[in-house]
Amino acid sequence: MLSRIAQRTTRTLTRSSPAASTSRAYASDAGYTGGPTFELTEEQASIRELARSFTANEIVPVAAEHDRTMKYPWEVIKKAHAEGLLNVHVPEEYGGAGLSVMSSSLVSEELAYGCTGIQTAIEANGLASAPVIIGGNDAQKRKYLGRLTEEPLMCAYGVSEPGAGSDVASITTKATLEGDKYVINGSKCWITNGGVANWYFVLAKTDPAGKPHKSLSGFIVDADTPGITVESKLINMGQRCSDTRIINFENVVVPKENLLGKEGDGFKIAMGAFDITRPLVASGAVGLAQRALAEAAKYAHERKTFGVPIIQHQAIGTMLAEMAIGVENSRNAVWRASCAKDANDPRTTYLASIAKAYASATAVANADKCVQIFGGAGYNTEYPAEKLYRDSKIFTLYEGTTQIQNLIISRVVANDYA
Repeated sequence: MLSRIAQRTTRTLTRSSPAASTSRAYASDAGYTGGPTFELTEEQASIRELARSFTANEIVPVAAEHDRTMKYPWEVIKKAHAEGLLNVHVPEEYGGAGLSVMSSSLVSEELAYGCTGIQTAIEANGLASAPVIIGGNDAQKRKYLGRLTEEPLMCAYGVSEPGAGSDVASITTKATLEGDKYVINGSKCWITNGGVANWYFVLAKTDPAGKPHKSLSGFIVDADTPGITVESKLINMGQRCSDTRIINFENVVVPKENLLGKEGDGFKIAMGAFDITRPLVASGAVGLAQRALAEAAKYAHERKTFGVPIIQHQAIGTMLAEMAIGVENSRNAVWRASCAKDANDPRTTYLASIAKAYASATAVANADKCVQIFGGAGYNTEYPAEKLYRDSKIFTLYEGTTQIQNLIISRVVANDYA
């Protein structure tokens, strides 16, 4: 049975113009066959086409304006929700599309092609809901996941703190059990969707004397709970329409039923969410890298020097070739990690880190080459290259820095060759 998102595809493509839905092609669209040769199922192809058409019609035309104004993309999000492109991996029984990580990665790449700021705002819902999908009971899922699918509401993942980013074990936010309630005190930093969230996933310390990875617990916290204060939006280098905030919790009372799993499960739940979301972050990086390649190649056809289009110059052709190699290899890494998660492969974390590290580096490298191919125009805001350059860097930082991914990978390698 096709998922809800795939069932919407036919009517969406009927509304979309042929030019919008076929505005670009990938070398990997050429018609591979067989399992390891990456042929998409009919449903997956439909999902990708729906997301590609939506991006061409709803994201690309407004991306530059949202970057300039830094306005949160509510209108795009509402349209994405209506088309089933929000909360795509929420199970169908709770109103979501119930997509696999592999299918979700197709959506993320296409949305990111249009604007990674908008894609990050959308994907942040996936990150915040993942702990509930992993560790929540049926009542929690029906209440909080169902809330997201019923109307276009946002949520946020609250783990990072001013003094605890990659070092999650150093979290100082505390949750103290008092009767049938927990009282939370602390601050969270760099929280995507922090100022627009309806609810937060919050990681807090419930056993100050316990071992770091056993002392943390996860909570669902309604954003309108007394004691929560949201600071002004942080102005970032790129992805400027995404909403990033510091969230403060002062004697915030949370009912005991909002604890995910049991006390001490928080670290396991929070890290488990990354096995779902890191491939999707990596797929966003692939979308940006693909866009940088497309923009650079189109410009290289149009720009002439010494009487010929610059794409005919070997120096330019070599850069474009390197960009294409990066895109193809990054996409392959994302698909491998996504399929591993869907198959419950025990090496999922390792493969997800490889995809995240490699695709992030490719996004930055391709954006850099795009600016270089544009030359002086690439440094100007009238062209898309400089936005791609600014937007790309965060992929090496959020949801685990490249150095953290390398650490995860190196530990597996050390064990494999011990």
